[in-house]
Amino acid sequence: MKKYWISFLAAIFFLPLFFGCMPHTTGETEVGVRTKKIALFGQKGVENKVYPPGSMYFFLPFINDWDTFDTKLQNVEMTLREDRGDRRIRDDLPFKTIDGNDIGLDVIIAYRIDPEKATHILQYVAPDDDTLRQKVFRAVARSKPRDIFGELGTEEFYVAEKREEQAEKAKEALRVIFEPMGIIVEKVLTKDYRFNPEYQKAIEDKKIYDQQVEKNRSAQHAVLEEYKRKLEEAQGEVNKLVAEVDGEFRKTKIEIDAYYDRQANTAKAIMAEGIAEAKAITEMNKALAGAGGEAIVKLRIAEALQGKRIILLPTSEGGMNLKTTNMNQLLETMGIKSLSEAQGK
Repeated sequence: MKKYWISFLAAIFFLPLFFGCMPHTTGETEVGVRTKKIALFGQKGVENKVYPPGSMYFFLPFINDWDTFDTKLQNVEMTLREDRGDRRIRDDLPFKTIDGNDIGLDVIIAYRIDPEKATHILQYVAPDDDTLRQKVFRAVARSKPRDIFGELGTEEFYVAEKREEQAEKAKEALRVIFEPMGIIVEKVLTKDYRFNPEYQKAIEDKKIYDQQVEKNRSAQHAVLEEYKRKLEEAQGEVNKLVAEVDGEFRKTKIEIDAYYDRQANTAKAIMAEGIAEAKAITEMNKALAGAGGEAIVKLRIAEALQGKRIILLPTSEGGMNLKTTNMNQLLETMGIKSLSEAQGK
């Protein structure tokens, strides 16, 4: 059984040879292009047909050529290091910044070919992958990005966002150039960069100085903020004291106004009472001045004397003389006599 399969496969491989055809294959990521050197049928030249990857095709030898192009993603690394990248020499991009300083930039550019344009590439761009990479793609990929990255100033190279913006511009510029050729640019990535050693040291010293200046500014800002904070605290304390004094003033004013109102009401009441009494006295005087006034006076005298002891003293001729009599001594003598009579009883 094993010999049978070996014979079968050998027959498949060698059978076309007996009929004058040769096998042509494409790898898993390759496309093939056939060129007719002699046309038995149709036109000679590059056939306008792309043969898909991972297949085998049979053509007559000598009158047909067969070329393949790899469609997988290709990375072209141009770097200072000699142990990596496309070439084992210094291969970074040297150029000048917009302000005139020398700089070297490591770049990686990723590209792939458009499978549908493989016939165009073979006819008008390059006969194979290596020529396409080394003589076509590298030549443009080293030139155009230098112009675009040269638009940056020296200081701007320290800003990652600026480098990324220029990398995107470089990608778009390369895309415009390569797409008509059948080449698709996927990415432009920047890596390390370096200036002239002396200038590099000057930049680093300036960076240190700028960092110190920024540190001092931050410290100054912190002191200013602390001052503002303390000022706000003091202002808050003053506002608090003012509010307390203002509250105390309002409280005292309310109390004084209330006391004033009470005293005013009391004064009004006293005045009203006095007016009423004055009116009563006036009316009383009017009444006393009338015909019954004497009778009323006598009645009031009688009411006042009711229940009182009355002592009659003789004041006629031969009696007591009130002008010369010591009334205090008389009252004292009469009081002692009354007391002794009360004890005798």
